[in-house]
Amino acid sequence: MTTALTTYLASWVTLTLLATAIALHARATLSLFHRPYRAFLLAPWKLAMFAIALVGMVAIAPYSGDPTWDWFDAALMATLTFATAPWAIAVLYRTLARRQLHVPTVYVALVLWLFSASWSYDGYILLRDGAYPRTWPWNLLVSSSLYLLAGLFWNLDWSPDRGTHFSFQRDPWPTRSLAPFRRTAAWSLPIALAVALLFASFALDLIR
Repeated sequence: MTTALTTYLASWVTLTLLATAIALHARATLSLFHRPYRAFLLAPWKLAMFAIALVGMVAIAPYSGDPTWDWFDAALMATLTFATAPWAIAVLYRTLARRQLHVPTVYVALVLWLFSASWSYDGYILLRDGAYPRTWPWNLLVSSSLYLLAGLFWNLDWSPDRGTHFSFQRDPWPTRSLAPFRRTAAWSLPIALAVALLFASFALDLIR
């Protein structure tokens, strides 16, 4: 492994350990660990969509043509994304929209994004193959984009007064919505199409 990759590895491991320590220390104030977020995440339509996405990614992995993509890292990254992307994207949006910066929370959100979308994959392949994956820059780009789209998708909501919107745009957040999935279907389709295009571009790159 080159010096640059060794430095990169050491850097993200350090950043991840620091974020873990911060999150554990501040768990009483981080909504990520609280019951309302679990209730928000475990809405039936979200669980159903996650199950479809998980099965699809795991099933496709052996046929992708990418030796670094197997059922384990597909399942790992899909699960981490479902569990953390709605929270991380909401935190970053609400920080920018309200211009109220809470550095520890934003730091944890950013590290969760990078770890879920890239660093977990990098670390797994390094442990599995004994070498840092050469595909890491492309994976970082594509998976980070998918992470953002997933965070938006799982935050889709509907209310009589606002219509379809992202749940992090209102207070309080997070709260469980009782709106049926059909209410947000029109917005879900463009996001799903963007995800499909990203996967298609990834597949075409592998074929070439």
